[in-house]
This record gives sequence, structure tokens and C-alpha cells, in this order.
Amino acid sequence: MRILGERLRRDWWVLVVVVISVLGTVMRGVHDSYPHPSAWAGVLAFVAVVPLFWRDRWPELTVVANAAAVATYFAASPGFPDGPIYLSIFFATYAVATRRPPRTWIPYAGAALVAILAALLVREARVDSTSTLGTAARLIWFAMVDSAAAALAVALRSRRETRQEHVRRTATEERLRMAQDLHDGVGHGLAVIAMQAGVALHVLDRDPAAARRSLEAIRDTSRESLDSLRAELARLAPVSGDIAPRAPRNGLGDLDVLAERVRAGGVQVRLQGAAGPVPLEVDAVGYVVVQEALTNVLRHADASVADVRVRRTEDILEITVTDDGRAEAPAGEAGARLGIPGMRSRVEALGGTLEAGPLPERGFGVRAVLPLHPADEA
Repeated sequence: MRILGERLRRDWWVLVVVVISVLGTVMRGVHDSYPHPSAWAGVLAFVAVVPLFWRDRWPELTVVANAAAVATYFAASPGFPDGPIYLSIFFATYAVATRRPPRTWIPYAGAALVAILAALLVREARVDSTSTLGTAARLIWFAMVDSAAAALAVALRSRRETRQEHVRRTATEERLRMAQDLHDGVGHGLAVIAMQAGVALHVLDRDPAAARRSLEAIRDTSRESLDSLRAELARLAPVSGDIAPRAPRNGLGDLDVLAERVRAGGVQVRLQGAAGPVPLEVDAVGYVVVQEALTNVLRHADASVADVRVRRTEDILEITVTDDGRAEAPAGEAGARLGIPGMRSRVEALGGTLEAGPLPERGFGVRAVLPLHPADEA
């Protein structure tokens, strides 16, 4: 009963078309005193509409079955009245055109249209072979209305597909953003934790105080990474049903904390310059560039010193991170596309540029240039 109820709620309009087509055909036949029994006309009108019930599963079969019934109606007897049976043709064409791409539905709908036009031509010839102009006008009218139904279906299908593509693209962009945020926050935290754990093991016996400092750094970094992870998971599955707010973003004002964390991992970080007040997006992306660059220093460079320079002019913010380690770009890891490529995509999204590569003598360098004013404000 539940399935039947759902089907009736979805297909109630098909029942309305059935009633209109059958009763309209029968009543017109009786009212206009057509020579042939109206019951047969009603049966064919019923058979023409019924295929609409399986339009979702077999739309091609819907239009073929409808065309067969309608063509039989028009060609079998000149005594069957004109009536609302035309409605089923337009609905069948609309149904197949909204559910299949043009290369699939056009052959079926075209063949159905030709069959029905041929049946109408036979009927018109049998009723009044002298009215050529009237016959042509009727055929043209029918073809135009059927084509209009198909055009409407194509427009609605295209609109629906565009909306679905927008939803998919938005979801993909959100997943990529969350992956980048996790990579920037949790990935950096894990890199620091791994480095600090190595330092603690190395000095555990001969310098317990240094080992303690490393363990405290691991504790603080793990807490921060867990908070970042919880914030992203809350966005994936918000308890209240509303979209959870994003975790507060770090900015260039937090570089001292970031540098201290990296120093505790054994790399001397030297900060030069200050950004001052900058747009929020520039502030967040600038921090991400420094964080990712220093994370790569910890994980890949085997460096002892990293220099972070921040230079601001009236129009741009320039950030440079260099180290004295190996002159190799990080590669071959599962998250490689979220590292330097991720930095570049974020910088370019703001209209900036990013360069990354080996330095002439030794080490690796990252340079980002971020505009302080959007292009439409320039």
C-alpha cells in the first residue's frame, strides 16, 4: 500500500490525463454523432496514455507504445473523433526528451512523429481528399507543437544538468579545501611531532630537560592538530544539522608561534619583516605558504637554518622562505599535490604568483607575491 500511495502521489497527473483523454474522446464521439462506436476510440485513447506510467524506467518504450496506439487511432478509422488524445503524444515526447540525451531520444521521437504524421495523412485523405491546405496546416500544427514539447524538455534537462554539475563542482571544491586545510594543519602538526619525537629520543639519556621540552612541544602541537581535525570533522557531520563554522584561521601574526614550534624541532628559523594589516584572505594564505614551506624544511630538506622574509609595499605582499638544506623539491608522497601545488593554487586564486625551486648554491626557496587589492578594485 505504501508503494502504491507513493506511486499515486508521483503519477497523479497521468491519471488526470487518462481521464481527460478517455472521457473527452468518448463524450465527443457521442456528442458529435461519429459513425463508429466511441468505445473503441476510448480504448485506444486509454492505451495511448498508459505507457506514461513507465516513462522513468523505459522512456523509449513509452514513446514507441504511445505512437503505435495513436497511429492506430488515426489510421484505423476516419470516424474516430479528434480530441484530447493529442495530449498523450506531447507528454510522451516530453518524457523521453527529459530522460535521455538527444542522440538517444531523437531517433525514437522522430520515428514516432513520422508514424503519427503518416497516420494523420491517411486519415485526412480518407475524410476529405480535396482539402490539401487544411491537411497541411493540421500536420504542420501537430509537428510544431510536438517539437515545442521536445524543445521545452531539452531546455529543462539542460538546466537540471547544469544545476547538478554546479552542485558536484561545489562539493569537489569543498572536499579539496578540506583536504588542503587538513594537510596544512594536521600535516604540519604531524611533521613537527615526528621531528620532536626524534629529538626527544636522541637526547633522552644525556639531556632530560631537552627531552622534556620536546615532549611538551609534542603535547601542544598534538592538541592544536586535534582541534583542527575536530573542526573539519564537525563540518563533515554537524550535530545540529546546520553547517558548522570553520575553525579560526591562523594569520601572519602567528608566525612567531609557528617559528618557535619549528625551532623546537631542531631548525633555526629567522623571521624578518612584518606584514601589518592585510586583507583576511591574504593573511590566511600568507600564513599557509610559510607553514607549508617550513613543514617541507622539517620533512625533506635536512636543513639547519630557514629564513622567512616578509616584505610589504603599497600594492603587494612578498613572502620568501629559504633554507640551507638539500636543493630538492618534495615529491613522490601521497599528498604531494597538496603541498607546493596546493600553495600555488591558493596564491593564484588571489591573483598572485608562487615560485618554488632549488637555490643557486644550496638549499630550496619558496617565493609568493600576493596582491593587496583585488583586481576589480585596482
